[in-house]
Amino acid sequence: MASSLTITIGRTLLGLYFLIPGLMKVAGSAGTIAYMQGHGIPFASPLMWFAAAVNIVGGLFLISGRQVKFVAYGFVVYILMVNFLLHDFWNMEDGNVAHETQNFIKNLGILAGLLVLAGNSSARKLSLAGWWRSDSAVLDKRPNFEALK
Repeated sequence: MASSLTITIGRTLLGLYFLIPGLMKVAGSAGTIAYMQGHGIPFASPLMWFAAAVNIVGGLFLISGRQVKFVAYGFVVYILMVNFLLHDFWNMEDGNVAHETQNFIKNLGILAGLLVLAGNSSARKLSLAGWWRSDSAVLDKRPNFEALK
């Protein structure tokens, strides 16, 4: 069984992996939009702002331990979309093939970490009640039905 310290460190690092690029998308929105348009992504501008918000909010949720299972699975879908839409090295013929291949493979490693995190996290009811409390604080308050037997 993994220790809660290693899970917390890993969850925080994964959160930073999304938070910092989300902030960078906001700071360099024109470049990110141009990159997306270069890959033929329709509605690049609103999608970029949506992606930035998802990165920032999701990253903060992971770091603070809120809705971890839900956010981790959401980021799995996000990474798959980014990999196949933006890191499509198989469609490239120039010097970017090696760089995009590396990004694609790196993202698969991040995806693996998210799957491990989701698998080691308890599901929390999606609700605004107690949204400010961490998953562990909310889930630890559940009645222990095993003790009643």
